[in-house]
Amino acid sequence: MSDEHAGDIRVTEHPDRGRFEVTVDGRPAGFAAYERHRGRVDLTHTEVDSAYQGRGVAGRLAAGALDRLRAEGAQVTPSCPYIAEYIRRHQEYLDLVDEDHRDEVTAAS
Repeated sequence: MSDEHAGDIRVTEHPDRGRFEVTVDGRPAGFAAYERHRGRVDLTHTEVDSAYQGRGVAGRLAAGALDRLRAEGAQVTPSCPYIAEYIRRHQEYLDLVDEDHRDEVTAAS
């Protein structure tokens, strides 16, 4: 991608790697790792390159992953502290959290 598209943030799933990846202007910027367990997806770790921190990339990554998981009807276990906090701050994703972990997400940080 050219520089005239600065700020183009895309989230794609890579099942072979067990993660959602985020790119900024076509460059790898981070990922959210997951493990699948019979209709439930455990989001285990989120990482964004320090060069992209503070630019909303992690939030876009979280939203992109959660939106895709919603579209496939999966339940989510937010083992990753960042994803749990993101859901806590964006309650529209709370319905995705499996019942066994919903209280952990809604508890005060």
